[in-house]
Amino acid sequence: MWCARLCQPTPGFQAKLKLVSLSQTKEDIDCLSSLNKVMVNKVVLAYSGGLDTSVILKWLQEEYSCEVVTFTADIGQREELEPAREKARNLGVKEIFIEDLREEFVRDFVFPMFRANTVYEGEYLLGTSIARPLIAKRLVEIAQQTGADAIAHGATGKGNDQVRLEIGAYALNPDIKIIAPWRQWGLGSREKLVAYADRHGIPVEKKADGSASYSMDANALHISYEGGELENPWQEPNPGMWRWTVAPQDAPDQDETLELEFDRGDIVAINGSRQTPAQVLDSLNQSGGRHGVGRADIVENRYVGMKNRGCYETPGGTIMLKAHRAMESITLDREVAHIKDELMPRYANLIYNGYWWSPERKMLQEMIDKSQQTVNGTVRLQLYKGNVVVTGRKSESSLFDERVVTFEDDQGAYDQSDADGFIKLNALRLRLAGRKYSQ
Repeated sequence: MWCARLCQPTPGFQAKLKLVSLSQTKEDIDCLSSLNKVMVNKVVLAYSGGLDTSVILKWLQEEYSCEVVTFTADIGQREELEPAREKARNLGVKEIFIEDLREEFVRDFVFPMFRANTVYEGEYLLGTSIARPLIAKRLVEIAQQTGADAIAHGATGKGNDQVRLEIGAYALNPDIKIIAPWRQWGLGSREKLVAYADRHGIPVEKKADGSASYSMDANALHISYEGGELENPWQEPNPGMWRWTVAPQDAPDQDETLELEFDRGDIVAINGSRQTPAQVLDSLNQSGGRHGVGRADIVENRYVGMKNRGCYETPGGTIMLKAHRAMESITLDREVAHIKDELMPRYANLIYNGYWWSPERKMLQEMIDKSQQTVNGTVRLQLYKGNVVVTGRKSESSLFDERVVTFEDDQGAYDQSDADGFIKLNALRLRLAGRKYSQ
């Protein structure tokens, strides 16, 4: 009965509601789509100008008969954004937002994350994850600015980004309406998207054989690759896939030395040259890319429950992580450093799963930032054929005392006989247990 109020289904459609198949008619798919439809007058679309969002733009106009505002963020993806403006104009969009958010992205999102030495499941430096809270923030702000009553995105119903964007948006505006076309339409594959784009005259990037390219996401921190042959975890990536880094074996035979200066846990200068956060990351990406640093081939556990294989290039982030841990190694108290390491996986999960704007992430951030007050000084690194090697670190805040650790005469700075009682007290419970159970 409820479906009949929305549209007239074809015979037998109600029996098919739980099974979306290729045999469904257009009327069936339209009816199924309408069941999830919210009423909107204006929607802000996170728009890249690529295949997915170009199709979504046209689909929103047709499906909802509403005005669409496009928002395109420059967060360092190294792509010309003006074509996105032209595509949007050609599709009748009147309000087009293209914003340079590179400094905000690195300063307010990437750097705070690296103060925690954040790594998800031991390998992933969270390049895609950390961009989503900023995009969600601007979507909500632009919706308020333009009087839109909804936002839309191109994240699929199988992925993490839908969760990250929508949880972030709801945290910032609990009453915002959200349209997620991948969870509504009948275009269930990239081949169908390409066909839709061809029918509507929407230009998209394709491989030489005419099929869709990899699903890629890029920003100032990384570039990711999914789909195609990468869906087989045994299949080696095509060497021509990588865009930012040379293969380690093809990197220069001459190493490169970097000196990175830290101020409260953030890199503020490279080789003595002061730089902004975005400039720092861009410089490290270039240096790391030249030397084959930062490639990763990972199978990770998505928040929605499935395993996913992705390949990543994070040259600057790989250098930053190595350098930051080296800086902390001489400036952080032992127990503070260990507590940070224990909490880091929890912090990483919050970012990966989309809880950047949650109270628990903010609480952890305050603790992490407090720990960074003494993380000041300089780290020296050597880049060579995919490797990042620490060759020196110094700081006025250093807790490293050469008089105590020396193998030479310490002139009474450390009484080695103190270790006798220390060892016996720490071994006491083991000795008592050993006597008890060895009898």
